[in-house]
Amino acid sequence: MEYVEPIRDIEKINAIKRILKKSSQRDLLLFVFGINTGIRVHELLFLKISDVWGGERVKEFLYLKDADREEEKAYYLNDRIQRELKNYLSQIDFKESDYLFKSKKNDQPITRQQAYRIINSAAKEVGITEKIGTHTLRKTFGYHAYRKGIAISLLMEIYHHHSSSETLRYLGIDKSEKRLVKVDVNL
Repeated sequence: MEYVEPIRDIEKINAIKRILKKSSQRDLLLFVFGINTGIRVHELLFLKISDVWGGERVKEFLYLKDADREEEKAYYLNDRIQRELKNYLSQIDFKESDYLFKSKKNDQPITRQQAYRIINSAAKEVGITEKIGTHTLRKTFGYHAYRKGIAISLLMEIYHHHSSSETLRYLGIDKSEKRLVKVDVNL
């Protein structure tokens, strides 16, 4: 497996969203879902609509079985995901048993290769020159979560890492970088 980078620049993330929105709401949802949850792409691709849709509205949490640890894990579906999910579901005819990221050719989910092409093509279009792949979504989530003050211990748990240095290396963060954290309780 080749080493890929997170997308560090928020402006480039927003530019990718604009590009994907023009081409496909499904593809935009895949990108937004990945960068906001850190879920592995192969797990995203096999999500069913029933995993995120409660019959009348989008669920607040997605529950997935963690294959590495044999336990169920909850993922919060934030406002960005909720908005794109609602937009996507309002544009398609669906059954709750359908795959969320269904291929246009058949009733199967899109492939990892197709997900790669979607992400890589949009990244190149906005001028990203670093190596980008499906794992970029997961790394982008962790990079920005860490930058926004999420404890490294939580990210270690998400990524199943054994040390903070392993997680920082994975996210492409240099330990010597000075980092200002806004502790903004704002009660």
